[in-house]
This record gives sequence, structure tokens and C-alpha cells, in this order.
Amino acid sequence: MPDTMATTAAPKRLDNAARGILLVALGYAIIACADAAVKWALPEVGIAGAMLWRGVFGAMTMAAVARMQGTGLSGLMPVNGRLVATRSLLHCVVSGAFYAAWFLGMPLADSYAVSSVSPLVMTLLAIPLLGEQVGWRRWTSTLVGFGGVLVMLQPGGALWRWEVGVMLVAVALMALTRLWTRVLGRTDTPATITFWLMVAHIPVGLVLLPLFPPPVSLFPSGDTMLVLAALGCGNAMAHMLFARAFAIAPVSVLAPFEYSPLIWSLPIGLMIWGDWPAPSTFAGAGIVIAAGLYNLHRERLRARQSRLGEGR
Repeated sequence: MPDTMATTAAPKRLDNAARGILLVALGYAIIACADAAVKWALPEVGIAGAMLWRGVFGAMTMAAVARMQGTGLSGLMPVNGRLVATRSLLHCVVSGAFYAAWFLGMPLADSYAVSSVSPLVMTLLAIPLLGEQVGWRRWTSTLVGFGGVLVMLQPGGALWRWEVGVMLVAVALMALTRLWTRVLGRTDTPATITFWLMVAHIPVGLVLLPLFPPPVSLFPSGDTMLVLAALGCGNAMAHMLFARAFAIAPVSVLAPFEYSPLIWSLPIGLMIWGDWPAPSTFAGAGIVIAAGLYNLHRERLRARQSRLGEGR
């Protein structure tokens, strides 16, 4: 009997992992396109306007999803309301930091190179938040990864700019919200988590309007409004895919795809703006990604050893 149970459980784990990979890979592809859309629209609507319209169209998208699922708006009420609200507001800070960097001219690929630090920060945050143990190998690779950040931020380099410092703080907050997504997956649905994330952008955008007024108009016409609608819809769908993926598949399986937006951003940035990262950015990002992948490798080994120990 135990052998039969093992053989039936294994395919289920594999199916969940494969589904999670497909969901998160699709989500990051959508995010890269949505980020390109907001970067294109920022010169017209500004930082606050982009956040506001992202929230409006994103919330409308999730309300429509809830209606199609038959739950209605009542099905979007959170169980862990405090954590949902805190996570949503912190993510607005992340959005604002990235939008500000793009508004000031930072290429998409450069911003994604900076955000590649997120899995390393998640490794550190998992110690106090999730009680995980980190051995000397992962500590060493994490320090090497942060050395890659120094390579990217070398004085006089392409990323030697003050907004990168702000972005690094935002990336730390983004890593925290990623971990909270895992926690919320136990109590709240992906649609609920995403809906309130989108809703939070509306009041935050309104509060920021006096500080960051639209350069042209808050109510653009034609192509820009279509781009903003695509931004909100795409962001909502991508975050719902992320929430679902993290609910069904191990983080160690999904985390390597955290780096995929950097790959998507290269052709997008080159085609639309003619951007191409500096060699130091490529080199530093390569070090960071290698360190992150090694950390994931060690985490998988530790998880495997733990399962073997429980099976004895």
C-alpha cells in the first residue's frame, strides 16, 4: 500500500510543479510587456497617473474575473485582511519606485538587473520570517551575489545613479511581499490578493497627484488610454498567475523565473527605445543570478535531505 500511495502522489507533485512553472513564466512575460507599456505612457500621464490608471483597470479586470468565476465581489473579501492591506500598500511603494526610475529614463533591462537581487533578499528574509536555516554555503553565495551588485553600481558606471539606491530599497520590499504571497496563499484566493493590490494603487495614486502631476494630462486619449488599459489588465492577470503559482508549487521551483523579465526586456527595450545594458550591468547581473541559482540549488538539496530523513 505505501508504494502505491507514493507512485500516485509523485505525479501530482510533478503536475503542480509543471503548472506552477507555466503560470509564473507566463506571468513574468506579461509583466515585462506591461512594464514596457507603463514606461511608454509615463511621459504623458506621469507617475501618479500611471499608478491610478493601473489600479482602476486592474481592479475592473479582477472584478470581471470574480464575476466569471461566479463568486462576485463578495468572493473578493479577504480572510487575512490586515496582511492583504499591508502587502498591497508596500507593493505600491515598489511600483512608485520603479515608475520613478523609468520616468527618469532608466532602461527596462537595467531596472530588471537591479531587481534580480530580490531572490537573495528573500533568502535573508526567510530566516526571521519563515524560520529557515541558512548554512555557510548559502551565506557565502549571498555575499558573492551582493558583490555582483557592487559591480553593477561601480562609480562612474551606467547604474551609478541615485534612483538605483531607491530601487534597491524597493526590491527589498518586493522580496518581502513575495514571501507574504506564500503566507496569504494559505488563507486567501489569488483573485482576492490581486484585487486588493490593484485597489490600493487608486488612493495612493490620488495622494501622489499633487506631488507628481501628469506632464500632459491625467485623461489621455486614443493610444495612450488603450496602453493604460492593457497595463492594468496585464498587471492584474500576471499577479493573479503569480499568486496561484506560489500556492501550488514550491518557491525553489519557481524562483529561477524571477530572472526571466531581464531576458524579455532586452528585445523590448532595444526595439522601442534602442536601449542596451552596459557591460558592467551584464557582468554584475550575471554574478547576482549565479549566486541566486546556487542558493536555490542548496535549498533543493536541503529539502531533499529533509524528506529522506522523514522517510526513514
